[in-house]
Amino acid sequence: VGNFPALAFAPRYSPDGQRLVLSIEEGGATNLVEMDLRSKQMRRFTQDQSISTGPCYSPDGRSLCFESDREGTQQIYVMELQRGGVQRISRGEGRYSTPVWSPRGDYIAFTKQAGGQFLIGVMKTDGSGERILSSGYHNEGPTWAPNGRVLMFFRESQGANGGPKLYSVDITGYNERQVPTPAS
Repeated sequence: VGNFPALAFAPRYSPDGQRLVLSIEEGGATNLVEMDLRSKQMRRFTQDQSISTGPCYSPDGRSLCFESDREGTQQIYVMELQRGGVQRISRGEGRYSTPVWSPRGDYIAFTKQAGGQFLIGVMKTDGSGERILSSGYHNEGPTWAPNGRVLMFFRESQGANGGPKLYSVDITGYNERQVPTPAS
């Protein structure tokens, strides 16, 4: 899709499929940029010395959620793209990463590291109502089902049979199931 001057990673399409937001490493910092896929024009969203990555558009394409260490530890932020304002929404203990906006626009799913565990959770888009849905040795990478009410993630367990496996959990946190795959 483009020729980037440095390491480019964590791409996500806009809801209309016409833009791509991604992270670009620049001299030890990582900033968020958007590329218009038709014109190849770039738009910079962040420009600082922190590591900002994992961007994800809101369903209406007007906002981004992303993770950044701009305040010292990995936290989740929301940016309104027209106004450019950035607001931290994660407030709990631990480090937050891999934010993903729900298709309905009502929640942001995340991975949280706290107390020696990797947790999968959701919070409202203003950071309120944080709920942990699953915890384990290494849970990560939440992604939403199209209905916006079920998440999938991978879990890696300790020990000989600890290879990564896929799991699903609904937003109540009560219906967690391993998803059968050819390797599981």
